[in-house]
Amino acid sequence: GVQRSMNPVTLPRPIVNQILHQAQQALDEEICGLIAGNAKNFTRCYPVANVAGDKHRLFEMDPRGLIDALRAMRDNGEELKAIYHSHPEAPAQPSLEDIRQHEYPDVLYLIISLGTKGVLDLRGFRIRNGKIEDVEIGI
Repeated sequence: GVQRSMNPVTLPRPIVNQILHQAQQALDEEICGLIAGNAKNFTRCYPVANVAGDKHRLFEMDPRGLIDALRAMRDNGEELKAIYHSHPEAPAQPSLEDIRQHEYPDVLYLIISLGTKGVLDLRGFRIRNGKIEDVEIGI
């Protein structure tokens, strides 16, 4: 069962637009990246290349790109706030693979689905101890 989280999260529209644009550039591949921020806000989006063997169904961040993004965040005095990826056709639900691979309890997971007749579906989750918590996303 998915638990509802009590704290809605607000994403700045420019960041949402950037992620959406990235997803629209690669309609049949999962895109991924990181969102940095500080204690109060999300400040910046760092796209990272997807190097998975099957980009249509999986995402695996390019290790080099990931390290570069994390280093840039540190240099900018930012912290990792969210990890995002897209599901080209599947609904915006974390797959078992997503959960198995990623266990950062304090990081927000964002999944963008363009599958629903081109309508943007953006959902947020936190994964704690293998349990998924739904986070309400506002823009």
